[in-house]
Amino acid sequence: MHKLASLALGAFALVASAVSALAAPTEISDALGRKVTVDLPVKRVAMNFSFEEFTAVSGIDGWSKVVGISRGPWEGWRPLNFSRYVAVIPNLAAMPDIGQTDDGSFSAEKVIGLKPDVLLMSEWGYKSAKAQMEQIEGAGIPVVIIDYNAQLLERHLASTRALGKVMGQEARAEELATLYQNSFDDILARVAKAKAAGVPTKKVYVELGQAGADTIGNTYNDTMWGKIVTTLGAQNIATGKIPGPWGPLNAEAVIAENPDLIVFTASSWVGKPKAVRTGYDVTPEQTRAGLKPYSERPGWTEIRAMKAGEVNAIEHGLCRALYDFVGMQYLAKRLYPDQFADVDPVASLKAYHEKYLPIAFSGTWMLPLKP
Repeated sequence: MHKLASLALGAFALVASAVSALAAPTEISDALGRKVTVDLPVKRVAMNFSFEEFTAVSGIDGWSKVVGISRGPWEGWRPLNFSRYVAVIPNLAAMPDIGQTDDGSFSAEKVIGLKPDVLLMSEWGYKSAKAQMEQIEGAGIPVVIIDYNAQLLERHLASTRALGKVMGQEARAEELATLYQNSFDDILARVAKAKAAGVPTKKVYVELGQAGADTIGNTYNDTMWGKIVTTLGAQNIATGKIPGPWGPLNAEAVIAENPDLIVFTASSWVGKPKAVRTGYDVTPEQTRAGLKPYSERPGWTEIRAMKAGEVNAIEHGLCRALYDFVGMQYLAKRLYPDQFADVDPVASLKAYHEKYLPIAFSGTWMLPLKP
């Protein structure tokens, strides 16, 4: 009997040792430079944002480990995009919802109940749900912050590498980080050449083309599209003229500023019949049909951008993502056509889909009003 007990204890010790060897505590640097210890390899993952970035890094196989997401920011905000991923990710349709921070429905109890090995959290979500984060971390669940919203090169790279480490896809993540770094550096190098060649600084006006031409949509201060405009060495006419990070700019102010380039951000919004539309199921004709009423606003005929044919539509989601370099390429090409003559932003987006995403590229994502 004593011998059997001894053998049982020995077997238990071997199993425990094997489990311990498999689950190795590993330090991960997240988007904010926080050092977070996660037991790798992970078997259960929860996340609240950056779903397409997660997919690009982990592949479809990575979704077999996902046990809960914030459905609202994806299924609610971008239902047509979500439906395409549902068609290729087996467990996505019935994925448990952990709520979202934007409407106060984010639930620490739901996260803890799912027993994830890690929670992937956006920076703004982490900061706005401090009490829930304390509960989750207090329950022993590590939180890794992923942030593509700050539009900072270092955060894009750190987020991508953190995703790769968490999901055991470090080589793929490094490839994506290198792609982003090289694309970003190439864009800025071409802009620098344009400046050195004496290309004048152009004025740019960006507006959210969601509610229809009779409503002035949000423009952006030093964030989102506003940040991209200034990064490209152009003048964002909204800088300092709106009280917060975004909001409408007076119509008379736009005319007075006389911008060289006008951009309306578009998407496949649901329930927005007057919006400028872009996306997988949208034709160039449909995008231009939605864009045309905006170009016919009172007093716009004499604006420089109108005369030069520089009224454009671009997918709103291209301003803060792992592939947002594509949006930068498009605007840079409109600003500096000679320096970006050999750059094809649509081809860049198509290539990204073909190599890193499980859904086929199609539709319309960016174009000028006049072909």
